[in-house]
Amino acid sequence: MSLIISITFVILLVLIFMKVPIFISLLTASAVYFLINPAVNAQILAQKFLTGCDNVGLLAIPFFIAAGVFMNYSTVTTRIMDFCSVLTGRMVGGLAQVNVLLSTLMGGLSGSNIADAAMDAKMLVPEMEKRGYSKEFSSVVSAASSLITPMIPPGIAMIIYGTIAGQSIGRLFISGFGIGIGLCLTMMVLVSLISKRRNYERMRTTRVTAKEFFTALKSAALPLMLPIVIIGGIRIGVFTAIEAGAVMVLIALILGIYYKALNFKIIVKGLVETVIATATVMVIVSSATVFAWILTKERIPQILAEMMVSITDNKYVFLMIVNIFLLVVGMFVEGSAAMIVLVPLLAPIAAKFGIDPVHFAMVVIFNLSIGTMTPPVGTVMFVVCGITGCPTAKFIKESIPFLVLLLAGLLAITYIPVLSTGLVDLVY
Repeated sequence: MSLIISITFVILLVLIFMKVPIFISLLTASAVYFLINPAVNAQILAQKFLTGCDNVGLLAIPFFIAAGVFMNYSTVTTRIMDFCSVLTGRMVGGLAQVNVLLSTLMGGLSGSNIADAAMDAKMLVPEMEKRGYSKEFSSVVSAASSLITPMIPPGIAMIIYGTIAGQSIGRLFISGFGIGIGLCLTMMVLVSLISKRRNYERMRTTRVTAKEFFTALKSAALPLMLPIVIIGGIRIGVFTAIEAGAVMVLIALILGIYYKALNFKIIVKGLVETVIATATVMVIVSSATVFAWILTKERIPQILAEMMVSITDNKYVFLMIVNIFLLVVGMFVEGSAAMIVLVPLLAPIAAKFGIDPVHFAMVVIFNLSIGTMTPPVGTVMFVVCGITGCPTAKFIKESIPFLVLLLAGLLAITYIPVLSTGLVDLVY
């Protein structure tokens, strides 16, 4: 590795550890590379930055962000929460179960774990505390359940991964759906065990009547059908993943008008939120594109591939190395940024080991999702603690059982490929 690229990496790492925003860190390190390297034209930096977001696949991001924003303004969240309450009311730790199930169902609408965590923290944690749940447990459940969201279509992480790695976003959606449902069920079991040990109350002791069930289902039926419509539409070729985002925006607006929850002022407010959220993602993508070009020019992916192959020729050992590496990276770098930088390096190596690209995508996405709940960066952790007022130290201690569950899930996804590819093979 040349001195110039070594200096570039050192600058990037220093800036990241100083908690400089990731796009500034990437751009600064890239700018230094171009300034001190006489063999490259500095104009390439501007060109690559502008072309970084010039990718048709990225059009899905603003559409799905807009759909999630308008769904929240259209009383959809409240309707789905009421339906979840009916389903889980008699379970031990009923309101905590609602939290997990709500994250899973809303994952098909929001696509963002941070947005989902913030929503749960605002809506459910105060009510959970009133019912005797501890602040730290309520906060951890909100954060941990939000990690299901990136796995449920239309998870933005899957759109970014598919765009970067050139993989079918539709296949990633289907794979993530199966993993997300499995994670939801296992997390509900863990919540039940903890709630039973702490004597957290049920929301109700009587059976749900058929009338109550169908009333709640009728209220939430249209939003609940959306993920099925999106996946089905992509699979049978009615629309692409990008067009599916546009369809979701249209449906969200129709639902908002049908429920009499949207007006011109709210629509404008939702569009402003969409623009801000989209701009944040796109700036990171463009910055990472510049840095990825530098890595490619310096043959870093090839060097790493040769290094990995020299260490081991066993794909399972390679996957373990990747898991440990990504878990450490996820503790310090925001997930989307880490994915944009690392996927171009790791995906080709995984392909050389004969690892299914969909399987490897799920390993990477879920791995980096775990990092959002761990210090020192832990974006989801800090968002939830900031909203609920939970001390970080108590949050970390309370999160241990959930982190154990998540790591066990990661190992299962890593070494049982059918969990990632089984549903994809069945549908396709």
